Amino acid sequence: MTASKLPIDGSRSIPTQADYQALAAFRLTLRRFYAFSEAAAIQEGLTPQQHQALLAIKGISGTSLPSIGDVAEQMLIRHHSAVELINRLEQMGLVRRVRDADDGRKVRVALKPRAEEILAMLSVAHLKELESLRPLLMKLLRNLHKPA
Repeated sequence: MTASKLPIDGSRSIPTQADYQALAAFRLTLRRFYAFSEAAAIQEGLTPQQHQALLAIKGISGTSLPSIGDVAEQMLIRHHSAVELINRLEQMGLVRRVRDADDGRKVRVALKPRAEEILAMLSVAHLKELESLRPLLMKLLRNLHKPA
């Protein structure tokens, strides 16, 4: 919803000062987490986007390996951008391309053992950071203004 399309049907009132404060605090908390995540990725020799790609590949690899299109969709980037990202990760020795068993034209992406190690270390740190932020995030969400 854009600012010019605030509902007039009573479904949501104009934001209060408390709403603005809660949104600002929530956004700041998310930005701090993002800054933590960027620094952690860089410390492990990855760009934040490379870390996000590894996480996307691992996260959607439940039943089968993801395609490059799946990775692009998960990361909210265009297919050609995902191809370049996968190329770079492949050059770094972190992923490998695998032909789809059912459709040889489709390429899937798998993490190599080194990527699994790096991702596990980063994920442990991220889960710990999220756990430390949980009370604040829960408080911020509880304090959001509810319409009368």
